[in-house]
Amino acid sequence: MTQLQNDLLLRAARREATERTPVWMMRQAGRYLPEYRAVRAKSDFLTLCKTPELAAEVTIQPVDIVGVDAAIIFSDILVVPEAMGMELLVEEGKGGPRFPDPIRSADAIAKLAVDGAADRLQYVYDALALTKKQLAGRVPLIGFAGAPWTLASYAIEGGGSKNFETIKTLLHSLLGKLAGVVGEYLVRQTQSGADIVQIFDTWAGAMTKDGFLEFSLPYIMQIVEHVKANSSVPVIVFAKGANSTFPELADCGADVLGLDWTVDIGEVRAAVGNHVALQGNLDPVALYSSPESIRAEVRRVLEYFGSHPGHIFNLGHGILPTVPVSHAQAMIEAVKEISVEIRNEEQE
Repeated sequence: MTQLQNDLLLRAARREATERTPVWMMRQAGRYLPEYRAVRAKSDFLTLCKTPELAAEVTIQPVDIVGVDAAIIFSDILVVPEAMGMELLVEEGKGGPRFPDPIRSADAIAKLAVDGAADRLQYVYDALALTKKQLAGRVPLIGFAGAPWTLASYAIEGGGSKNFETIKTLLHSLLGKLAGVVGEYLVRQTQSGADIVQIFDTWAGAMTKDGFLEFSLPYIMQIVEHVKANSSVPVIVFAKGANSTFPELADCGADVLGLDWTVDIGEVRAAVGNHVALQGNLDPVALYSSPESIRAEVRRVLEYFGSHPGHIFNLGHGILPTVPVSHAQAMIEAVKEISVEIRNEEQE
C-alpha cells in the first residue's frame, strides 16, 4: 500500500495535531474548472460517472490545479437508487437529476432491487481504485454517498423538492432499505481505495428537529456503525441545515461533523466539545469577492475555530460553477498560509 505523502486530512479527522489546516472543497471537480468542462464536453454526465478513466481524470484535476489536500471521487449520490432499479435521468438545462418514475406506493418500495445493488456500483469501485493508483499517495481519496433521507427525497419526489409532501407518508421501509445499501456501498468504497468517506444529507434542513431525529439521524447512525464495523477509515457526516441537532449529530459515531456556512464554527465547537472534528464552513458566495476579501474571510473562519486539533477547512456547501479558478486558488493558499500563522502566533 502506497504511503500517503500528505495525510493532513486524515490526521485532522482523527483530531490529531497538524502543522496546518487541511483544505478541500465540496464539488471541487466540476464546472468552474475549464479542464473539467473540456472532458465534460465529450461525454454526458452519467457516462462520465460510469467511465473509471474519465472519473479518475476529473477527480485528480483539482489536486493538480488548485492544490487541495484531498481528492473526492467524481460520482453522484443518486447512483444508489439507480442501482436499486430506478431510472435516473440527467438532462442538460432541466434542473438537475431526476427520477421520471418516482416512488409513490409501498408496492414500489417492495420492488426495489436491494439484493446486489452494491455490486451494481462496481464502476465506482473501479474509479476509486484507478484514482488511488494515479494519485500515487499524493493526497487522500474521499469516497461518499447520500444519506437515506436525501436519497428518499429524490426517489419519492422525483427530483429536488422543498416541500416533501409525498415523502412523509411512505418513509421508514424505504429509509431502511437505502441505509442497508449505502452502508455496504461505502464499505466497498473503502475496500477500493477510499481513505475517508462522507455522508451527504443535502436535504436535512427541510425537516423540523423532531423530523430529523426520526427520519434521518437513526439511518445515518446505522450507516456509520456499519462502516466502522467493517473498515478503519474516518467518516464525515454533512447534514446541511440541520443546525438545531449538532449535539445529536456529534454523538452519531462519525469522526467529523460538516457545517454549512450559516453557523459560527467556534460556537459549534464550544457546544459539541472536542470528541468530534469539524469541517467547514466558508460561505461559497465569498469566493466571488476579491482575493484580499477571500483571505479575510478565511482568516475569520480559522480564528473562530482556533488552533485546536480537528479542523478541516471547506466551504459550507459546494463551490459554485461560475467561481473564477484563481479565487478558488486564493482560498486554498490562504488556508495553508494563515493556518500556519495562527499556530505560530499561539505558540509564541
